[in-house]
Amino acid sequence: MTAGMSAGRQGSRELYDMAVVRGFALSTLVWGIVGMSVGLLAALQLAWPSLNMPPYLHFGRIRPIHTNAVIFGFTLGVVFTGSYYGVQRLCRVRMFSDALSRIHLWLWNAIIVAAALSLAAGYTTSKEYAELEWPLDIAVVVMWVIYAVNFFGTIARRREKPMYVALWFWIASILTIAMLYIFNNLERPVSMWKSYSIYAGVHDANIQWWYGHNAVGFLLTTPILGLMYYFLPKQVGRPIYSHRLSILHFWSLIFLYIWAGPHHLIYSPLPDWAQSLGSVFSVMLILPSWGGMLNGLLTMRGEWNRLRTDPLLKMFAVGLTFYGMSTFEGPMMAIKTVNSLSHFTDWTIGHVHSGALGWVALTSFATLYYVVPRLWHTELYSIRLAETHFWIATLGIVLYVTPMWISGVTQGLMWRAVNPDGSLTYSFVDTLAAIHIYYVLRTVGGALFLSGVLLMFYNVLRTIQQGTSEVPEPSAAAAVAVAGGK
Repeated sequence: MTAGMSAGRQGSRELYDMAVVRGFALSTLVWGIVGMSVGLLAALQLAWPSLNMPPYLHFGRIRPIHTNAVIFGFTLGVVFTGSYYGVQRLCRVRMFSDALSRIHLWLWNAIIVAAALSLAAGYTTSKEYAELEWPLDIAVVVMWVIYAVNFFGTIARRREKPMYVALWFWIASILTIAMLYIFNNLERPVSMWKSYSIYAGVHDANIQWWYGHNAVGFLLTTPILGLMYYFLPKQVGRPIYSHRLSILHFWSLIFLYIWAGPHHLIYSPLPDWAQSLGSVFSVMLILPSWGGMLNGLLTMRGEWNRLRTDPLLKMFAVGLTFYGMSTFEGPMMAIKTVNSLSHFTDWTIGHVHSGALGWVALTSFATLYYVVPRLWHTELYSIRLAETHFWIATLGIVLYVTPMWISGVTQGLMWRAVNPDGSLTYSFVDTLAAIHIYYVLRTVGGALFLSGVLLMFYNVLRTIQQGTSEVPEPSAAAAVAVAGGK
């Protein structure tokens, strides 16, 4: 396999379609800036409610714009970038269809724009991570089918018969998201921009969180693991620590994750057995998750000294650490006694963002820093700026997540404090006054994180400016030091 991959690399510049990867990479950064900027505005509004600007820019409308932009714009964009880049090299063939690649790129961007405009106008199903109304749902399904046909068509034509584990994680993401999205969005249209779910009551809630939690699992976990399994060994310059462990990680994670959704509905009208099922499978998820984390970290064995000088490895290492932390914290929060304190509080917000900013975003940044110089046949403009980005992002994560943990525990304790006569000790306004300082700190952390993304955008633009999308001559290509930088 090594010899085959080497042969593929020798002809990669002539063989592979990198134009679509360049399009996704740039779009990803744009949507990341948009989504995180809107998220910062939402944080400002929570800290200072006077900043709400009805009707289009109040919290109720910009919050779903934030989540859709960062999940389906930034995160899904980097998944498309990394999977289009990786599948061609792992299969040693060009993408199945250049036309499908371009249609996919432009349709995806058009959907994100339409989503932002429709949500700002107030058109929403009100379902978490599934707010888009039925015309856009149909467009999403069409876009996803195009991606699937192109991806599986490429695998079917592959010249490298063994399939590396990164491909399996991307395959699982494509198939499972298709199933989740279609079944959760079954709805009856009543007008051009309004529909109602075919499910009702607790059944609707159960289907929604079967989708909602597994959207986290199969958009924010499995495809990002595919990026880690492909790009971390490439950056380290050595194979993954254990291929057997990666296969065990894949199959156990895929089997367990799909059952964990009911832990969002603990102490709800959902049958108790279903709540318990979600809790048990959530706790079991610790094992495969930590197996994947250790597999990634142990890949860097013998290379830890490079963490001092390589910002990409810093991002991968800290990202994997946050993956381990959040996949321990989440199962613990699914235990009923812990959930009675944490549910509906900012602890959940802290947990989500420790995974989203710590694991997903840092791994995505490292992936983009890896591919951009190679897409434009040059070196990264500035390693120092990438290093600065890492430290700003890490500090931003700490200043975001830690106040939310404290705020959440404060909320949970105050909400269930009672006087001897059984009345509540604190009013809801008392709780808001107690946690206001943490909302301010969260805003500072979000602003720092966004400033790091803007720094990265500048670094990428300067890299593109000094490079070229044209294929260099073999002698010129050999002279390019991709891993270098200023």
